[in-house]
Amino acid sequence: MSVSVKAILEAKGRDVVTTGGNTTVAEAAKILNENRIGAIVVVGPGGKISGIFTERDVVNAVAKHGQECLEKPIASLMTAKVQRCKEDTTTDELMELMTMRRFRHVPVEEKGKLSGIISIGDVVKWRIREIELEAEQIKAYIAG
Repeated sequence: MSVSVKAILEAKGRDVVTTGGNTTVAEAAKILNENRIGAIVVVGPGGKISGIFTERDVVNAVAKHGQECLEKPIASLMTAKVQRCKEDTTTDELMELMTMRRFRHVPVEEKGKLSGIISIGDVVKWRIREIELEAEQIKAYIAG
């Protein structure tokens, strides 16, 4: 009984924090912190997804380049080959993708446009909800 990404977005909202590739690592870290999020979707002209910049990217940049990285544009350090999903992607498919590729945030794209973002926390929350509903249905069936 796997739900679709669309159902998750309808419940949690479709807001996505985005920025341009010229944003510095220091600015991006501030955006992540202020919004209490783990990833920023980097957009180019026309709002097209051009990359994703995550907390992990901040750590990698500091480890490789030291404090000098803080003034670098995130376009030089972001993940440019962004894995996306569609609104009809199921939670099971998304869990498999996230586990295999080892990432925690997946932008949702419909008809070439960014329509939301799903985190591993969103997926886990929905899976727990599904399991609890299934357990209630089994209890109701047994109780007759």
